[in-house]
Amino acid sequence: MFVKIRAVIFITGGFPHVDGTPVVSIWFWVIFNLVVLGLLAFDLGVFHRKAHEVKMREALGWVAFWVSLALAFNVVIYFWMGGQAALEFLTGYIIEYSLSVDNIFVFILILSYFQVKPKYQHTVLFWGIIGALILRATMILTGVALINTFHWIIYVFGAILIISGTKMALQKEEKTDLSKDPILRFIHRILPVSDHYDGGKFFTWENGRRLATPLLVVLIFIEITDLIFAMDSIPAIIAITRNSFIVYTSNIFAILGLRSLYFALAGLMGMFRFLKYGLSIILIFVGVKMCISHYYHFAIEASLAIIVGILALSVVLSILLPEKKPAKAGATANPE
Repeated sequence: MFVKIRAVIFITGGFPHVDGTPVVSIWFWVIFNLVVLGLLAFDLGVFHRKAHEVKMREALGWVAFWVSLALAFNVVIYFWMGGQAALEFLTGYIIEYSLSVDNIFVFILILSYFQVKPKYQHTVLFWGIIGALILRATMILTGVALINTFHWIIYVFGAILIISGTKMALQKEEKTDLSKDPILRFIHRILPVSDHYDGGKFFTWENGRRLATPLLVVLIFIEITDLIFAMDSIPAIIAITRNSFIVYTSNIFAILGLRSLYFALAGLMGMFRFLKYGLSIILIFVGVKMCISHYYHFAIEASLAIIVGILALSVVLSILLPEKKPAKAGATANPE
């Protein structure tokens, strides 16, 4: 299978689509990734050269920037590949960006558990994105290639999404003890880790030994967590389009905006009590869409409308029906 993929890339200069035909020249992939790396380098080297705590106003500004950049790229897709591809990119971007909200819950948990100072959180999430670029590209190309070679895998992906969406809806919110997490135990087993931080460094020296700092453990933890989330999000967008370039670029734009979205929403996540259920319904919807794709094809416009409608409804319900806080001990119904 992989020999076939490499042959297609070498001969045509493009990555394969589900039918084995090239979609985009490999040079567009190279240029896109170089531009993304340039933006990230500019972000880290200029705007975040000095470690500092990202405030709400700055975070919202970056959210607006990354979303605007994604929409501008969507316009490029429209004039380059046509309206269908542009709708696929927009739908995929909305799915990926909305599902990334679930990542934020985990990021809050990890960064809080390891007591990472606010001024160093941006650095960790920055390098997490660099790793995600590589991991997601590999998963996307592998996923598209698998469907290209074994079409029945689309039903496996669909089943995974339905199960994941159901588990998300039924999962009870409870405090998680990361000290018992198998991933964390595995990291400590293979990596000598210092007991203290050394500023924003990932490695430090103690008694002549080079040790990893807890900040590196946080980075590895976040990378593994993103990989696990990608197993849901990537099949979700493959349900919308099999164009590997559209799948990849919509994924990357969602990841690029994830850091700023984290800093903007970290203190507000409790307000959106129904968002989890909205995301679970979206996962189930795209899973069903994949499973019945052989018998019924959802128009991309219909898929986009359904996904946006579910997200909007979950946000509106969260605002109209906020979670009631338990009454404080000793409080009376009638203070008079």
